[in-house]
Amino acid sequence: MTGSWDDGMPVLWVNDAFARQTGIGLSDLAALGEHPLLALVADDTERERSQEDLRASRPTTRMVRGRHPDGAGTWWQVTMSPVPDADGPAHRWFGTATDVSTHVERQAAQLASLEVERRERADLDLIAQTTELLGDLEYPYALRDIADLLRSLVPWAGFYVNDDGLLFADGVDVASPPSGRGRRHARYVPEAPDGDAEGSPVHEGHEGHEPVRDEVQDLLEGVIEGPVMLRLDARFPAHAASGWLRRDVLRRVVEETGALPRAVVVHAVAGRRRVLGLLATWHGVGVAADGTVTEAPGPAPTEPQHVHTVIEVVARRAGTAIDNARLYAREHRLAEALQRAMLPEQADVSGLDVWTYYAPNAEHAQVGGDWYDVLQISDGTVGLVVGDVVGHDVEAAAAMGQLRSVVRSYAFELATPGIVVDRVDQLVTGMRIPRSASMVYATLKHQPDGDAWTVQYTRAGHLPPLLLRDGKVTQLAGGAGSLVGFGSRPRTTGQAELRRGDVLLFYTDGLIERRDRSLKVGLDALVETSARITARDAAGVGEELLSRLADAPEDDVALVVVRVPDPVADAETQPLSPRSRRWLLPSEPASIGRARHAVLRTCQAWGLPESASAELVVSELVANGVLHGWGNIALRLFDTGDGLRIEVEDSNPAPPVTTDGHPNRVGGFGMQIVERLADWGWRPAGSGKLVWAKLHASSGTPR
Repeated sequence: MTGSWDDGMPVLWVNDAFARQTGIGLSDLAALGEHPLLALVADDTERERSQEDLRASRPTTRMVRGRHPDGAGTWWQVTMSPVPDADGPAHRWFGTATDVSTHVERQAAQLASLEVERRERADLDLIAQTTELLGDLEYPYALRDIADLLRSLVPWAGFYVNDDGLLFADGVDVASPPSGRGRRHARYVPEAPDGDAEGSPVHEGHEGHEPVRDEVQDLLEGVIEGPVMLRLDARFPAHAASGWLRRDVLRRVVEETGALPRAVVVHAVAGRRRVLGLLATWHGVGVAADGTVTEAPGPAPTEPQHVHTVIEVVARRAGTAIDNARLYAREHRLAEALQRAMLPEQADVSGLDVWTYYAPNAEHAQVGGDWYDVLQISDGTVGLVVGDVVGHDVEAAAAMGQLRSVVRSYAFELATPGIVVDRVDQLVTGMRIPRSASMVYATLKHQPDGDAWTVQYTRAGHLPPLLLRDGKVTQLAGGAGSLVGFGSRPRTTGQAELRRGDVLLFYTDGLIERRDRSLKVGLDALVETSARITARDAAGVGEELLSRLADAPEDDVALVVVRVPDPVADAETQPLSPRSRRWLLPSEPASIGRARHAVLRTCQAWGLPESASAELVVSELVANGVLHGWGNIALRLFDTGDGLRIEVEDSNPAPPVTTDGHPNRVGGFGMQIVERLADWGWRPAGSGKLVWAKLHASSGTPR
């Protein structure tokens, strides 16, 4: 080519490849105008820059889109280089055009593939975040946060649970998740002749529409699988779920986005056997203030099928999670009822200081094969039983429950332990309980002429109770016999006299048995440890035994400590040896009173002045555990040197909340009372939570 850009660029020569690629020879170019090569270009986004380079005699390279002779499109990489002249600016140019269509198409395919991969990763990330939120349905805004995640795909999304009618939901009440047994919904809004709630926005032309089928109700009842498109400009029959949902969606979308939607897509949130709720999504088509149809601001689905697929997966996973929560809640209520029926109990006994402890070895179980009972049989008579069924599984717990009921029934009927166990043998033989068991049953009778007590006991294959007196330990080895149900001759009854300050220990082999030592060695260790105990209250004795012997038990552990109070010795200054106590209480109202008595006895034993405040704090914390928790409640007390620390652990992971009372009912001020008397907090513990409170220094006289 020769000349300047402004004068035109006549072509002086082309090679054969140019003619083949364009279908135009050198003689044909003159007919194409002043700039003939531009006629061959279909798309040139860099034309202006290239023209400036040509005018300035600078080399230029650019990508242009052209056409083959057959009309097919192609991409060329065009390079124009000036041929220098000796007398000044270049007047001749040498150009090359390389067909790079394959490269461009490959690059476009790679970019498209990367975009698909990016979108799929985003979808997977959204689903993963949804799954994480559904893993913690106790979070009160789980469904709201999932709907917010879906708004990266659609302008608006919302969940509705179906439990006695559709209700918009930010979360799921795990204590009472949706049942899926919804009813007709018109009673939730004021009825109007056309089925619209007063004040709801209505599209023009609404009056001319005929009533349509209630597809939302069909979706809830499982008549259709969905999803369904809910027209928001349609009329619906009275008592229609579609009409109720239409009104609520209209109100919410208008309030949150300012646009008036024309339709929403409704997916079923289905459980195993029924639909538990709905997921409604608006995909962006709406009506502006002037009545024109517009797209909503923000992200809109460029590939509807892709968006619908992700929403369907989220709805299905939400349904499964909610259904699991419903089934778990139902099974949990059943398990809780069984646990309350089988967990050890301790009656409030008069005249004795009693401390009990029970811990099943199974990681997630609340009950095992060991058990104890402390029974107030009559005034001045206390029955006490500690037993051990082989194993620590559900079958062992069931056998334990049967034995516990049998022993209880005979304990209130008969007075002598040997006769009680004889009757138990007879009944157990006929019941064919599949697990062997051992037990020790004792009665403690108060002597009317003083503070002394008499203990009578019978052992059915069980380890001997221990009597602690003035640093000496005696094994109560009398009344021995075979395992429960295997008694071939009448049971005998042992007897011992108790006086002030005496301590009785009843226990199961989980306290002392280990794989690396024999049972006899473990019993010797228990005797030696008991002889060195310095605590003067039953809880202190039990705490010392557990801290020294049961740090890592390999079996179920049941321990009962009974102490005859000694008013003179108890009034003396207590030693500082271990200043902590713990109790394991069943989740039942009676445990609140036991906890109050326990903290009062402990404050008295430790010489702490905070007993009144401690009683109030413990009462509120344990009451919360009984009201909102399940299984066992662990109560721990610590003397920190500058105040009493109280810890209450239950199996409900939901944190405690300070409220201003419950509307329309009594209560709800418990944590406010705790705040007035103590610093407090909470942390996760196991499968539940631990709430702690440290009494303020002003709660008592500084020591």
